[in-house]
Amino acid sequence: MALVQYNFKSQALSRNVSFTVILPTDGLSYYDPAEAEARGQNPIGRAFQHTYQPGMQFQTVYVYHGGGEDQSVTARYVSLERAAQDNRVMLVCPDIQFFGTDCPGGKYFTFLTEELPKVVQTIFPSSPKREDNFVMGYAMGANVALGTAVMRPDLFCACLDISGGIGLTLKTQTLINELNSDHFKTFLPSYHIAFGDPEQFAGSRYDLWPIAKRFREESVPLCDFTIACGSKEFIRTRVEDDVECLRELGYPIRYICAEGYDHNWIMWEKYLIDGLNELLPLKREYLYSVY
Repeated sequence: MALVQYNFKSQALSRNVSFTVILPTDGLSYYDPAEAEARGQNPIGRAFQHTYQPGMQFQTVYVYHGGGEDQSVTARYVSLERAAQDNRVMLVCPDIQFFGTDCPGGKYFTFLTEELPKVVQTIFPSSPKREDNFVMGYAMGANVALGTAVMRPDLFCACLDISGGIGLTLKTQTLINELNSDHFKTFLPSYHIAFGDPEQFAGSRYDLWPIAKRFREESVPLCDFTIACGSKEFIRTRVEDDVECLRELGYPIRYICAEGYDHNWIMWEKYLIDGLNELLPLKREYLYSVY
């Protein structure tokens, strides 16, 4: 595997920012596969079947981390490198703050949906085709994934939301109630920085319901959604509200209620790996020029 920690000056965020890239290179040979075998270059006794070729690309999954974390946590807590290799897919793990919104704290939505994809597709062998790009996240990152997939369906063909219980939601009144609550005012002042005045939220830029409704009515190609939540999670009702909203609007949506799972890394590890192994509609092949 190739793991790259990429740091650059983000114009959207007006500061240097890092993101992690994981590339499934272990199955690739510099030599012709037959020559590699003759040279004893087989990895763990398995023959190489694919070679590096100029112009080859990878399908790409953007992976969004949870609240209070950074881009390093996901790769450290989960065997994402192995899963990326098994599925021959490239992963991009960015740093996200302020619930993925453009706000006084930073233009994170612009960063995630405009600047980051352009940088990734320019510097790395990431396919720019919508059909080759996916987004998934857990906890706060799941809501960022949900929101970006709803608001920018042109970027991603499928989204996996795991335990998305805080931040962007299709249930407008839920976010308004959270903004008005003493708990959020006291313990999450960043919520107000991200989403603004609760009296002005309905119909605003990050009110997902009218955006999702308009795209559905305009017959815009929609992202496919898979939403997973543990049966014991305290945010289960909030998650299932998003599921029902998507169903009501007629979006392609699959819901998984994971019996016995809670809001923790046991849940997130399983479904991040399952996402790459089966839940996201990946080609699971290297993309040579024939694609």
